[in-house]
Amino acid sequence: MNYLAHAFLSFGDTGLLTGNMIADVVKGSKPLELLPKDIADGIRLHRKIDAYSDSHPAVSRARVWFREPYRLYSGAILDTLWDHFLANDPAAFPGESDLKAFTLDTYARLDSTAEWHPESFRGFFPHMKAHDWLFNYRNLQGARKALGGLEHRARHIPPIQEAYEIFIGRYYQLSQCYFELIDDLRLYVKTETIALRA
Repeated sequence: MNYLAHAFLSFGDTGLLTGNMIADVVKGSKPLELLPKDIADGIRLHRKIDAYSDSHPAVSRARVWFREPYRLYSGAILDTLWDHFLANDPAAFPGESDLKAFTLDTYARLDSTAEWHPESFRGFFPHMKAHDWLFNYRNLQGARKALGGLEHRARHIPPIQEAYEIFIGRYYQLSQCYFELIDDLRLYVKTETIALRA
């Protein structure tokens, strides 16, 4: 799952949200000892979300469509695309205004914990806000730009245009995989969040 999904699966908890959003740039367990518990728990939750979604049958099925051209990058491509389907999921965001309100609230919560942001996250978070990444996952152009961002960050990934073409060509099947995944994932994360807070 990518940024929108990790924000959504923080369920309005600012500490969990912060950890969930910075987790990709925090390596290992040692740095967690220096963070407030709720932020460290968010990082742990992020890792659990990734492990659960990577092993989910619906994700395994969808990965096949990207595996031949992208191999190990197929999972990262799907993580990016799941955010598009989440942004258009009426159970999560009944309309554009709901998604917009959520994204603005997410940016505000992250601003409030800026002192705990790693340097690399501080480097791109202003761009995330300025270009409203979280909201723009909703449209196809935003999904395309998100894939372009992945191509920019991943040094050895093949040209991303084919991934976008697969995404469009398999849109309905990918949507079905998303709905299979998200229902299970929401229940899993709620259970894990209770365990972290125990």
